Amino acid sequence: MTLDQIIQTISIWILPVLFAVTLHEAAHGYAAKRLGDTTAQMLGRLSLNPLRHVDPIGTVVVPLALLVLGGFIFGWAKPVPVNFNNLKHPRRDMALVAAAGPMANLAMALFWALVMKLGLDFASSGNDFFAVPLTLMGQAGISINLILMILNLLPLPPLDGGRVLSGLLPPAWSDRLDRIEPYGLIILVILLMTHVLSMIIGPIYAVIGGGIYNLFGLPHL
Repeated sequence: MTLDQIIQTISIWILPVLFAVTLHEAAHGYAAKRLGDTTAQMLGRLSLNPLRHVDPIGTVVVPLALLVLGGFIFGWAKPVPVNFNNLKHPRRDMALVAAAGPMANLAMALFWALVMKLGLDFASSGNDFFAVPLTLMGQAGISINLILMILNLLPLPPLDGGRVLSGLLPPAWSDRLDRIEPYGLIILVILLMTHVLSMIIGPIYAVIGGGIYNLFGLPHL
């Protein structure tokens, strides 16, 4: 990839990546507030300002490296602090707070589908100045948000899916699942390096992504 291609790729992906990880974390905070915990609010983490959520490694270095290397793109922001003891129904509400992040990503994927459709409408009217960036940025937004949603819904602590499953299981089983959390990142890295992660995410992405593209009448570029 040449320097010009790297700059072009970054310019297309930067906004979708920033808002994907930012709104994901903010959604956790908003859900926690609605369910009784104001920790995120007190620490200023309910803001939609990306600077309050950016993690230098997860939001900048890792996505940039994956862009250059040509892998599938993902990243993360600083986790929003949640005190589960403040929640009205801790086990149930823990699952709801955890699910809020991936659901925010799904909503953003639908938003970026609208952006992509708008770009294609500009293209059909001959306005290439807006058509190309909106179409490519919309496509990138769909991609990063679906990847983050699916990845985070994997039932592996400390991912959101692990917390959702922990909140739904009987207490004894939940405790056993929670014991995996210290090793969760190691397991995730092994799955990534052995390409098992892409084998899991790929088919799910194809089904959900295909559904969104068909819903909005978008061509599979």
